[in-house]
Amino acid sequence: MTLRIEDYALIGDTHTAALVGTNGSIDWLCLPRFDSPACFAALLGTSENGFWEIAPAGEVRRTTRRYRGPTLALETEFETADGIARVVDCMPPRTSHPRLVRVVEGVRGAVTVRTRFTPRFDYGRTRPWVRTVDGALAAAAGPEALELRSDVPLQGDDSQHTAEFTVAPGQRVGFVLTYHPSWEAPPPAIDPAAALQQTQAWWQEWSGHSTYRGGWAEEVQRSLITLKALTYAPTGGIVAAPTTSLPEFLGGVRNWDYRYCWLRDSALLLDALMAAGYVGAAISWRDWLLRAVAGDPDDLQIMYGLGGERRLDEYELDWLQGYENSRPVRVGNAASGQRQLDVYGEVIDAMFRARKLGMPAAPHAWEVAREILEWLESNWQQPDDGLWEVRGPRRNFVHSKVMAWVAVDRAVKLIETGGFDAPLERFKQMRSEIHDEVCRKGYDAERNTFTQYYGSKQLDAALLLIPQVGFLPPSDPRVVGTVNAVQRELVRDGFVMRYIPDEHAADGLPPGEGAFLACSFWLVNDLALIGRRQEALDLFERLLSLRNDLGLFSEEYDPVRKRLIGNFPQAFTHLALISSARALSGAAPAPSAPKSDHAIA
Repeated sequence: MTLRIEDYALIGDTHTAALVGTNGSIDWLCLPRFDSPACFAALLGTSENGFWEIAPAGEVRRTTRRYRGPTLALETEFETADGIARVVDCMPPRTSHPRLVRVVEGVRGAVTVRTRFTPRFDYGRTRPWVRTVDGALAAAAGPEALELRSDVPLQGDDSQHTAEFTVAPGQRVGFVLTYHPSWEAPPPAIDPAAALQQTQAWWQEWSGHSTYRGGWAEEVQRSLITLKALTYAPTGGIVAAPTTSLPEFLGGVRNWDYRYCWLRDSALLLDALMAAGYVGAAISWRDWLLRAVAGDPDDLQIMYGLGGERRLDEYELDWLQGYENSRPVRVGNAASGQRQLDVYGEVIDAMFRARKLGMPAAPHAWEVAREILEWLESNWQQPDDGLWEVRGPRRNFVHSKVMAWVAVDRAVKLIETGGFDAPLERFKQMRSEIHDEVCRKGYDAERNTFTQYYGSKQLDAALLLIPQVGFLPPSDPRVVGTVNAVQRELVRDGFVMRYIPDEHAADGLPPGEGAFLACSFWLVNDLALIGRRQEALDLFERLLSLRNDLGLFSEEYDPVRKRLIGNFPQAFTHLALISSARALSGAAPAPSAPKSDHAIA
């Protein structure tokens, strides 16, 4: 039976991540990094596409799970007629080779536990050759290899290896799965219990350096841990999600690969990390950003690979049936080649915020900013594909123009405060021209609301960002009117849709998607800004109720089926949660410098 998305938990090592189901099965794991081919891909196919299960052999009466404090060490307790067994999963912080550690503990009674190990390389397509070498299972095919060491012997063939064993209170049975290139020998074995303790200690130390003192501290902390888990440590890039093709609409085709780094997250990421005292992580992201966008501004992309890679060619995996038969399953993302004017604003705003937050100056940052501004002078009036990566015709999207204004506005402020060499008056004039045009062409006076694009009657949830980026003050009647219009036309069952496609504003795709959760958090912020605090609090608490039992959010929520949908867990949603928590609680501003070297990690 297919698990619901909220039935999965995240474990990771800041290089890649795995999804563990409430049934004790790891159904998704890409090695050695987030965007590598999966060796367990049952999430998007069937058990034949790879999984690793550890669970009681008999009937399970009740399952409970939790993270061990502010860590990413997951424990799942299974209650049976014979007693209770616990499975603890983690991925130790990496020094070289990625590892996945699983420890089975007896809690009460004597429980018979079964493990089924079914590795498949290349997203479940390739069945490896599995043999026993020096007491360990060795699975290899082409360039990839896995080694499984365990305290109990497994029996089987190239299809599947299994074992059954019994645990009583105080007993432990450990497993360590290690990835290595097939042409290299596997690294030395490690003790699973010791690795688990080291992993817990690492996460506890990292979490202990948070300086966040606002409300909803537990929710913010779990979101920060999730963001850390989605960080590719070697470069500082943060992926939108560790999964691909979890559908925005069950049975639909809106299935995208989110294992890349989006520029739209830049300013929110800097704010969230700095607000919690993780200056080093913020600097790493800022530096990743500057490396990724280096070059001709005309080539600026909306997303990049973990190391700043630009080619994210999209193709389909036709051997996978998709999550709940939601085909196609895609790898790569063709939207990386779209033109989105908003990313220019995101980049300059990130530079501005970095300076405002007291981060050390980055070499050549102003040169990058100036080239972007000069490019915008000649191109800001062009139509684009918009924030939501629509695959229909290009439009003059209002949000895109607003973010072009943000780029120029922040550059003007940088010039005024930093003394940078630039044509200040010329940029001020451009800022005024963009502002005037948006207010003239992007505002529907009859309905008292901004619209999705010039001349449109459609709305777009991104319009909620107008007061948050400072384009207009929250008290402006046009802002209040836009908030009211969004509530009237885009809210479904209390949650905000990105937009409502119709024949006039087709996005090039069949209709059907859930409520985009980040948009509902944007509404929380706007309601707070315009003085409707109780409404904001009520919506915020309702949004928090949608988290799974571990505090994780996906990209969207299906208000009809009452379940999470979309790629999971979703960085953008957790960033929006942190932003709303800070807005509602009046959290203290971020410190300008770390307390210690480790605090910046």
